[in-house]
This record gives sequence, structure tokens and C-alpha cells, in this order.
Amino acid sequence: MEDFSKEIRAYALKNALEFGKSNSGKVLPKLFQHGLRKEEIGSIMPLVNRIVEDVNGLSKEEAESEFVRYRNFIKEKEEKERSLPELSNMSGKMVFRIAPFPSGALHLGNAKTYLLNALYAEKYNARLLFFMDDTIGSEEKQIMPDSYDLIKEAFDWLNVKYDKPIIYKSDRLEIYYKYAEELIKKEKAYVCYCSQNELRKNREKGKECKHRIFSLTENLARWRLMFEAKEGSAVLRLKTDMKNPDPAFRDRVLFKISDREHPRIGKKYRVWPTLEMSWAIDDHLLGITHILRGNDLMIETVMEKYMWDIFDWRHPETIHTGLIRIEGIEGAKVSKSKAQKEVKSGAFVGWDDPRTWSIQSLKRRGVRAEAIREFVFEIGLNKQDIVIPIDSLYSINRKMIDASSLRYSIVSEPVELEVSNKPAIKKASVPIHPDKKEVRTIKIDKLFISKKDFEEFKGKEIRLLHLYNIKLADEAKKNMAKAEFTTVDNKKISKINWVSDFIIARILMPDGKWISGLAERSIEKLKIGAVIQFERFGFCRFDGKIENEKSGEIYEFWFGHK
Repeated sequence: MEDFSKEIRAYALKNALEFGKSNSGKVLPKLFQHGLRKEEIGSIMPLVNRIVEDVNGLSKEEAESEFVRYRNFIKEKEEKERSLPELSNMSGKMVFRIAPFPSGALHLGNAKTYLLNALYAEKYNARLLFFMDDTIGSEEKQIMPDSYDLIKEAFDWLNVKYDKPIIYKSDRLEIYYKYAEELIKKEKAYVCYCSQNELRKNREKGKECKHRIFSLTENLARWRLMFEAKEGSAVLRLKTDMKNPDPAFRDRVLFKISDREHPRIGKKYRVWPTLEMSWAIDDHLLGITHILRGNDLMIETVMEKYMWDIFDWRHPETIHTGLIRIEGIEGAKVSKSKAQKEVKSGAFVGWDDPRTWSIQSLKRRGVRAEAIREFVFEIGLNKQDIVIPIDSLYSINRKMIDASSLRYSIVSEPVELEVSNKPAIKKASVPIHPDKKEVRTIKIDKLFISKKDFEEFKGKEIRLLHLYNIKLADEAKKNMAKAEFTTVDNKKISKINWVSDFIIARILMPDGKWISGLAERSIEKLKIGAVIQFERFGFCRFDGKIENEKSGEIYEFWFGHK
């Protein structure tokens, strides 16, 4: 059997850097590309396990350094041309649509379906219409005026190539009224005066509403009277089968009355269509050929098809995709309607608060638009609801930013070190990146490490990253601790960060909390928007600096991910 030790180490290092920890089960399959035979698995596994265990004992910095030496042993298979699954009915010019309701900024969950439409439009060189689905919603889900700009801004940043101009549902009310009258004339719709409670009970019992028997003349008259009627007193309903197995499908509401002021058109209109009513009309009139929407809109699809058949219109191809739940977002409000309350109350700093998980918040944290697009591409056209770890997005983004993200040090809850017998080093040369030859010079004066590192390694020998080795004392007093210089050799011992010539910095975490600390002074040269890596902490985006009466200048960063 060949010696695969270098290949094993290469893949183990790669696996550890991508996922935080290497896994033998992920490393073994890679060896078949290098000539490993199935009958040799039993013989090779002990070596794989030993190397993986050894790699998992390395610090991230050590793994990065080693990977530079071993990366040439990586031999990935040539990828087949990646493509989204083909859709049906592809003849002629295809037309897709994206139609967010402007109740807040787009977040990672709902952006998935919109981006999927955009990616398919690109795949087929199709048109993509951008609707603002801004009909009056429920009391719980109201339009927020700033959402119009937030949503457009997100689509533009994500490089969604949509037709211009943007189409607003609120500009199309007269069109919907025209087709409402057509439905009434076809005796397929009627004005109902039942209360919400009556309507629900009748549906449950499969009982026809007493207003269903109005004549055509009466219904047309009552429809016109709806525009002057009291809010909530009447609705226009579609005639369906009241014995349908699904109570939700029984005589659905098409229009309702609302006196709420609309942010674009004020109180010009009071009678507003439901989602399925407006879409049944617009999908036909605007030539939509393919509708990609979530599984949560199944009943709306059934309703649209029912109305298309009434008008004898062609059916667009409708594909339902599974919803996604993002795993690893602790306490996050991944919902526009849920986040709306916190933004309105001031509990969140705005729609780019990291707790909203909006596209704006991800951008401000240093996540690239290309990473979000790739994240959606990899999910693809999932038919079932699935759970996706947020680390999947982080892994994609990490690969995109790692090479350009310079390394710096920061220590939180600083403990000052008094190092005895230390060498008379006034300056240290620190590499700016594991893969780059360039270094920067750091002045050495007082040394600080984080309280967390001290508590973990007290009484042990550790290496001050890129400097020298010391043995920490067993305790610290008043944020000061003693240590003893041991050697300058780069031993295989734990490495920790330190700062000497420092400035004050703080980092906004995804849970909305700030972590403050001392950062090396070199960050003064950063430009706003620069994405860096604080070693042994994570990737962060520089957001600017503020003035503080007590501390002076504070450099602010937004945490991206590990």
C-alpha cells in the first residue's frame, strides 16, 4: 500500500480549517482520488484517525501555517458544470417574478426564494419582474414606508437583474376592480356581509352563506356600495365548492375594506384585493411563465388556478419550494413582522441590526453578496422544508474573504503581564497573513493578554503568538499577572494573542451585545468597510470610530463569523 500520510494530512487540515474540526469520515473518501483501493480501508484507517487527531490538536494558526506546506497534495475532482435543475415548459421567452411585501427589510430566510427566481432568470436569460406587493395587509403585518428602499437596496446589492421600472400593486387597483366585476358578471363572486365569526363557522360546516344567492344585478350594486361601506362590514368572496375537503378553500375572500392610510397613495382607495386575487390577474396580464414560491403559498396557487380556469386563461408553470429554517441563529428574529416591533420600539438600532438577520445586517457584518447567492445556489430547488446551518453561509463567505483579510490581535478584559527575564525586544515582526510574506512592525512595551486566556492557561507554558514563550503564574491580582520567559523557540504549545501598543476597540456581536478590548494600534490604518480577522476570534468588518468622553476614540467593528 502506498504512503498516503501527506495526502491525509492535507485533507485533514483543509477539513479542520473549513469546519473548525477535522473528521476521519470526510478525509477517507478523498484518498480514492489518489489510488486508495477499497480493500485497503481497514489498513489505512488507523493512520487517518491518528493524523486527524493530531490535526485537531493544532491551533487555527498552526493549521493555517501547515496547510500552506501541504495544500499541493490536495487533488479535487474536476467539478461538473454546476447548474440548477431544469424547469418544465421552457419554450418561448420565460418570465419570472419577485414580489416582496414591504413590511420590513429582506432577511436571509425570505431572500432565498427571491434569489432562486433571480438565478433561474439568469440561467434561462429570462425576464424578471420586480413587484412591490404593497396591498393593505393585516393589522399584524403592516407596510413600513422605509421598506420600499430597503428591499430595492438589498436586491441591487445582491445583483438581482430585474426589469425596470418596479411595478407597484398599489398602482393597479383599478385593474383589479375591473376583473372583480367580471367575476361577478360570470356569477363567480358575491358580496358577503357575514361577520368573521359567521364566515368561519359556515366554512367549518360547509354551509353556504345566505348572501350567496344574491342576483347578478344585486351583487353588482352591492359591489359598488362596498366602496362607501363601513370598514369590515362587507367582503367580496369567490364562489367555490362549500363541500371542498379543505375548509380554507371554501368561498375565499377576494376583496376587503380598510381605512388604513397607504404610505404611497394615502386614502385614495378603501377596497383592497387579497394576494391570490391580485396575482391571478397580474400573472396573466404580465405574461408570467414560471412562478417559484414557497410551500406556505399552496392554497394561493390553488386559488389562482381556479380563477384562471374561470377566465379560460393559460396556467403559468408553478413550482413550490420548501421553506428553510436557519440553524444556529440563537434568539434571532428571522421574520420581517417579528423584527418590525423591535425596530419601531428602538430595541434594535435599525433594520441593519444584526439581530434582524436582514440583508443589510449581513452586509454590514462583512458577508459578501456573492456568498449569499452561492448559499442559495447550493440549496437549490428544495421541494421539502429543510434546516440549513448558518455555518454553511459562513463557510462560503470565509473562502471568499480569507485571502484578503489581514490578521490583527485584540484582547478582551485585558490582564497586564509582568514578564521576568524577558529578552530586550523593542519591536516584533508579525505576518499580516499566513499566506503572505509581508510583515508589520509592532512596538513592544507593556504586554496584555485576555482574562479568558489567562484563566485557561494559568500555571502553564504558552506562546505569545509571533513573539516568544512564557510560563504564566497561577493567579492574577487587579488585572495584573506575573509570567516567566522560557524560550523564543516555536514549540508545539498553545498560542494566545497579546497586544502592546494598543487602542480601544469594540465588536458588535450577532446577539446585539458589544465586546470591548484592546486592539493593536495597526488597525488605525483601516478604511471603513475593511474586513479583517482578529486572530483566534473571527472575521470582523471595520465600521468606523466614535468619540467617548472617558476613553477617547473607540474603533468599532461588526462581527462576521469565525
